[in-house]
Amino acid sequence: QVQLVESGGGLVQAGGSLRLSCAASGRTFSTDTMAWFRQAPGKEREFVAAIGWSGAYLDYTDSVKGRFTISRDNAKTMVYLQMNSLKPEDTAVYYCAASRRYSSRLTDFASWGQGTQVTVSS
Repeated sequence: QVQLVESGGGLVQAGGSLRLSCAASGRTFSTDTMAWFRQAPGKEREFVAAIGWSGAYLDYTDSVKGRFTISRDNAKTMVYLQMNSLKPEDTAVYYCAASRRYSSRLTDFASWGQGTQVTVSS
């Protein structure tokens, strides 16, 4: 198991940027696929981005391609989500998650953080 703590959320105007961070602890971080999911009020949790242990595996949901960038620092056991050109529809609680598989499927992720709120005003 990996323990995850997100930070960096907040309130930003449309067109602005935020950088989310996820601090991880646990024995398997360096070999896990790490991902960001989000959940807006009244909606299901959805996949945003994922990165494999070496960074070679990358996956993004279509709505964030070209605007969001996921990265990781295995030495610091950190995962980041740089979010640019934010839109009101990006408003959600953002969750960091870890999986032993190369995957973007929510059910493949066993470890989850508690989430950080991102609010984008129009």
